[in-house]
Amino acid sequence: MSTLQCDTVELSLVGRIALATTRFSERWIPDAFAFALLATLLIFPLAVVWGHASVTTTIDAWGKGFWELLPFTLQMALVIITGSVLASAPPIARTIARVAGWPRTPRGAVALVTSCALASAWFNWGFSLVVSAALAREVARRVRDVDYRALAAASFLGLGSIWAQGLSGSAALQMASVNALPAQIREVVAHGTVLPGGIISLRHTIFLWQSQVAVLLEFLVVVAIMWFATPPPSRARTAADLGIDLGVTAESEAPLSAATPGEWIEHSPIVTVLIVLLGGTYLVRYFAAAADPLAALNLNTLNLLLLLVGFALHGTPARLARAVRNATPAVWGVLLQFPFYAGIAGMITYTHLNHEIAGLFVRVSSARTYPALIALYSTVLGIFVPSGGSKWVIEAPYVMDAAHRLQVHLGWMVAVYDLGEALANLVQPFWMLPVLGILRLRARDVMGFTLVVFLALLPLVLLLVTLLGATLRYPL
Repeated sequence: MSTLQCDTVELSLVGRIALATTRFSERWIPDAFAFALLATLLIFPLAVVWGHASVTTTIDAWGKGFWELLPFTLQMALVIITGSVLASAPPIARTIARVAGWPRTPRGAVALVTSCALASAWFNWGFSLVVSAALAREVARRVRDVDYRALAAASFLGLGSIWAQGLSGSAALQMASVNALPAQIREVVAHGTVLPGGIISLRHTIFLWQSQVAVLLEFLVVVAIMWFATPPPSRARTAADLGIDLGVTAESEAPLSAATPGEWIEHSPIVTVLIVLLGGTYLVRYFAAAADPLAALNLNTLNLLLLLVGFALHGTPARLARAVRNATPAVWGVLLQFPFYAGIAGMITYTHLNHEIAGLFVRVSSARTYPALIALYSTVLGIFVPSGGSKWVIEAPYVMDAAHRLQVHLGWMVAVYDLGEALANLVQPFWMLPVLGILRLRARDVMGFTLVVFLALLPLVLLLVTLLGATLRYPL
């Protein structure tokens, strides 16, 4: 059998696996909100039976926790909005068009989109979703015979690998932000006087050299996988093959201008300059006054920085307002689901369930094997709860409790959670939806490629968290 024929067989096998798993998910897996409801109904009896709580105590714990994530809910909504605002700014759009003209071959095109998706996801995952999908679409217009499905999958891979290890990683920012977690979780992390306040700065999570090594290796592996997974022209399915007309773009909105003297402020770049100057001066003074600038970087300062950059790039208050308006439909899932996840966290932390789960982890693992166990567990749970921030609220009490008992580096356990949690996005289509909407594809079109990446990254992550974790000492 020739090399081309062998390649065709392998690609056909991957395609069959992708279609089979997608058909299963479409038939049996409910949407993300249903997962939150089902998880609530599952945790309730566990809290009663395994957590040794009465029915009324568990009900009270659910209600007590339900609204405790309101500050974090708004913070995460702003992560999505500010990322989208940046991606839609005219200078960014022009940059996308220029970059899309660089590759000359299908493999080069897919590798370029993959690299941009990974790099931008480390900066901001909301920005990455939008800008990478836009880049994939522009590349498909310019590179002949490139597989449109591979481009779409490539544009999403930042969310399936390194996003949680970056500047918008939910768990790391929650641990560094005072009001981002309920008080009872801070008490678990603090463990008396071991870690006063239960605060872990970014210096001990995403800026550990071990975390940076993991990010670099994942970057190289994912780009290499997509390079070799890109179908040759004879096997590619282009946008035209899929019935997608890339010449049709969304109708551009009418340019904004001041029709009356009263609207001048809305369209004045002077106002933009003054506000950006005000906010920029505050941030400079804030970081200059901080004893540890990395510890001062949290959800609030990151969102303010992104908002100011977006304001500057859009030029006027009216254009910024339009960009924010266009971005807000993407946050409905966060607003609806996070209170239910907070209720789940309440049932876990206000009963004895967190101690029981932590005890189970302690019994079945050691300090050396614990990171790999949690990475695998976070991956599995992430398939059913596709939200890094709210899922960390659920996991943090017992993950960090067990880390104290086994004396494992606390910041590394946040990084371990992040590495495992991101993998779930490769086999759970919830966060693919923005990309699929922009590129007019279905999950089944791209999951064959994301599954290949998942199968390669899972053993790599388990190995990395074990080997790199051995270089760190408790507590930080």
